[in-house]
Amino acid sequence: IMFDWNGGTLIVVGFTSSLVLFLLRRYFKGGQFREDVSAAGKVAVVTGANTGIGLETAKELNLRGAKVYMLCRTESRALAAQAELVKGGCDASRLIYIHCDLTSKESVRKCAAELTKRESHIDILVNNAGMWAGGYEKTRDGHEITWQSNHLGPFLLTELLLPLVENAKKGRIVNVSSILHASSTALDMATIDAQEKFSVEMAYNNSKLANVMHARELTRRLRSKGNTIVTVNALHPGVITTEITRNMALGMKTLLKLGRFMMKTAKDGAQTSLYLALSQEVETVSGAYFADCHRKEESRLARDDLACKQLYDYSLKAVSLA
Repeated sequence: IMFDWNGGTLIVVGFTSSLVLFLLRRYFKGGQFREDVSAAGKVAVVTGANTGIGLETAKELNLRGAKVYMLCRTESRALAAQAELVKGGCDASRLIYIHCDLTSKESVRKCAAELTKRESHIDILVNNAGMWAGGYEKTRDGHEITWQSNHLGPFLLTELLLPLVENAKKGRIVNVSSILHASSTALDMATIDAQEKFSVEMAYNNSKLANVMHARELTRRLRSKGNTIVTVNALHPGVITTEITRNMALGMKTLLKLGRFMMKTAKDGAQTSLYLALSQEVETVSGAYFADCHRKEESRLARDDLACKQLYDYSLKAVSLA
């Protein structure tokens, strides 16, 4: 529609531009979890729940009625996040902070012991916390910090809490991975902690590949011993500017800022985690990979069953469980 007078033309152009921007923004938001599913009476555990998509995941689970354990590394930030959630309508009595530093096996074990004392079962475990390292660094346990924070720490936590998840009627484990898992090369356990040829990008990609492989192999092991109830799935939350970017190079940060319009918010990024934690559509699906609340094909390396088994066996030894 066009008008002969300038005012009418400007109105049409302005309306069209606004509509295009609205539709683009809606597209970039990605899949949304809209099922009216209650989480009343459920016990949920979310790592990294003080910020970003972890905070949004904890919030929505609590608002739907779940008791949510917020596993965080820094107490002051966890308590500040709790206060923020309560202001947003969450029930303070169902938000519990427990200290957990995924870069420390001792801390993870203490956290798991505390949860085991408090609860007889866990319905939902969301391995959400992750990091992008600023450079090469080893933990006190002797592992490259990204590898331990993003894989070995969550792996150990999952193993220690697995009996509680198995005690739930329909236990669910959710691993927050990334589409960057497809950019990883084959994992070499002999050099995974080595500084030679280290890059922060590949360290992150390797850990995200391990998250997907972990879900696949744990599913196989559960099914092999007759457990057909517990589900374990991995996901890509989308491209989101959260605190994980704080250690990225300046150039990468600048690109992310320039592309902010095309990125998801933290709330948008939490949707697939919530979908896997609560949706009736996936209550029997396990060992799969999702994005935007839909099943996607994981990388070829992530589908290598022998490599998945080898990674699991290595991980058990690395966290002193074998």
